[in-house]
Amino acid sequence: MASRQAGVRKPYDSAPLPIWQELLVGVEMAYLRVSPIYWGFGVPRGDGSGVVVVPGFLGTDLYLTEFRAWLRRIGYRPFDSNIGINADCPNLLIKHRLTATVEKAFQTEKRKVHLIGHSLGGVLARAVASQMPDRVASVMTMGAPFRGVTVHPSVLQVAEVVRKQILNRHGKGVLPNCYTGGCTCRFLESLTVRLPRSVRQTAIFSKTDGIVDWRVCRTGKPASDFEVSATHIGMVFNPIVFNIVAHRLAGKRPRA
Repeated sequence: MASRQAGVRKPYDSAPLPIWQELLVGVEMAYLRVSPIYWGFGVPRGDGSGVVVVPGFLGTDLYLTEFRAWLRRIGYRPFDSNIGINADCPNLLIKHRLTATVEKAFQTEKRKVHLIGHSLGGVLARAVASQMPDRVASVMTMGAPFRGVTVHPSVLQVAEVVRKQILNRHGKGVLPNCYTGGCTCRFLESLTVRLPRSVRQTAIFSKTDGIVDWRVCRTGKPASDFEVSATHIGMVFNPIVFNIVAHRLAGKRPRA
């Protein structure tokens, strides 16, 4: 049974992160296409398991198309998250959309599903893994602030705009503190519970992340945490990240 993990979540906060470095995402995208890893060379082959990939804040499944195509190339069955734009109450996105996607992947492949989430998508993925451990084999996060939201000030400003839109859209259908650290919904509650040992965890973070403070993107367990040199946006276009993903999906540890 999952146990409660005291003090995991921290209050929402801003940090003076090097957001200008996100301009280097173009370099990562160019480097990816000339990397053998992108074409499936030098990484473990998949076993056909289903992999649900969840987009980050304000993103949709569209920008993860290339990432899913690569997963298919190395032998997995990728699934869109089907959450639409990731700019709604996380609790509702999980309840009405993401859990259905995970269940579909599970029923399609008749085996446990892997979850991979980028940024806020990683936080959603961890929450789902906590709520559906009997359906999830592993959860992998990329630049995901699951230990508390410490981000660049501009991101908090945009998040506040989104929060107001959520309250206007759903009214009493969401809690008054929705989209804040003070919310008491099942989504945030799920993040304060330890994942069972049956769910393999991987947290990928970068100290050059210009959007999210890398300190809130780690589990605190060396065997589960992997540091890369990448931008926040570019994690889903970075061959070093791809290499870690391939090895961890196969239950292996990538070579240093």
